[in-house]
Amino acid sequence: MVVATRGTDAPLGRDGRRTRARLGRFGSAGRLAAFHGLVLAVVLGAVVVALVRDFTASYESLAAESLAAEVRSFAAAARARPAGEGLHVLSIDYLRRHALPTGEVLVVSDVGSGEVETAGARSVVASPVVARLLATPPDRTVVRTLSIASRPVEIVAAPITAGATRVGTFLASSDLSSSAAQRARVLDLSVAEALVALAAGVTSAFLLLRRLLGTIGRITTTADEIGRGRLDRRLGDAGRSDEVGELAQTFDAMLERIDTAMTAQRRLLADVSHQLRTPLTIARGHLEVLERTGTADQARVDETVTLVLDEIEHMRGLIERLLLLGRAMEPDFLAPEPVELRALLADLAEAATVLAPGRVVLSHAPDLVVEADPAKLRGALLNLVDNAVRASAGVGTIGLGALVADDGRLELVVEDAGPGIPAEQVEAALRRFARPGARDSDGTGLGLAIAKAVAESHGGNLTIERSGLGGARVAVVLPRRLVVARR
Repeated sequence: MVVATRGTDAPLGRDGRRTRARLGRFGSAGRLAAFHGLVLAVVLGAVVVALVRDFTASYESLAAESLAAEVRSFAAAARARPAGEGLHVLSIDYLRRHALPTGEVLVVSDVGSGEVETAGARSVVASPVVARLLATPPDRTVVRTLSIASRPVEIVAAPITAGATRVGTFLASSDLSSSAAQRARVLDLSVAEALVALAAGVTSAFLLLRRLLGTIGRITTTADEIGRGRLDRRLGDAGRSDEVGELAQTFDAMLERIDTAMTAQRRLLADVSHQLRTPLTIARGHLEVLERTGTADQARVDETVTLVLDEIEHMRGLIERLLLLGRAMEPDFLAPEPVELRALLADLAEAATVLAPGRVVLSHAPDLVVEADPAKLRGALLNLVDNAVRASAGVGTIGLGALVADDGRLELVVEDAGPGIPAEQVEAALRRFARPGARDSDGTGLGLAIAKAVAESHGGNLTIERSGLGGARVAVVLPRRLVVARR
């Protein structure tokens, strides 16, 4: 007894999905290659048929031309014969002296004297069609292809006239058997070449399609793995310069942006949950104390309210800065426009007087126009000024200025007279919530991170060096391509 079995509905594992994907790609490549082969076979078949037909027509045309030349030659001999020489005598003398190509025979039929023929003409004369033409001269030249003794033969029959009277028939024939053999040889060679071309075309199409569909299959597999949480997956076809390579590179770039955005989102959530815990705990603690002690002491109530409001304000500022950092990775983070550098720095110096009255000094600023986001640049530089104020503890000058480096990059500089940042702490200082030394001891620790994010979103970077004032020299470095005009 034969028992038929059905596959279960259990979900395929990863190996099963990959096997199915490979089979699918193979099947798609095979189907497309088969269709390509079918079209190619039709085209090659048409070419072979046309080639054989052209060869046959050309050979028959050459044979007909040769036979027509025989007719013209005999006609010329007939016109040049001596007066009084009969057609029969002329025919015998002409055929005896005239050399013929291989496969051709001549027959001259004189109505009054019978037929004169070259060697090998018996089978031709035995044909009923030829016999009729010899017995009754045609009124015009006749060209036909006949099958005589199972061989293809082309004949040309022309009337022989004396004045207006038809007195005989001149018939020339050519055996086309060699043409058939050559045609068969041409057909065999053409078919063999067509089969080789078909095999090469189908194989190359299959390999190319398999390669193309392999990349598409990897894109599908990678997208599936990303959907399962593996955001680090990449195609890695950067070495190819064709359209498939561009597709893979574009797909990898999209994955990189998605990974960056997801990382930024996770980091933002982690930072918010971590950094808001302390101010919320402080506010809750004071409110719980107030709840236990009551509201009879107005001074304590006012102090608690003030403290809670300060913590709320601190949380608001922290959230705004974290959101700014989170948005720095988005493609629409910047709103660039032409910005006059001197006007931007002058406005910034005036705004900074609130942070450090009388201490902010605007140094040299080149007269340039840059393509940048003025609000983001202003906010980043104000963060740097605020950091400088905190680091210098109310002592010394805070320098604000700009310069064009030797390589054409634009540096927007803030420097102070504080303790500075040691070289070994620069990398740590650029991290979120970092407070190297006394810098930003009362802030959120996000000033340098925000300035760095703004610089990088403009295509530049942030540098920290030792200042000539004794403290830190922090520069937002913008690429030279952003400088759109010099005045």
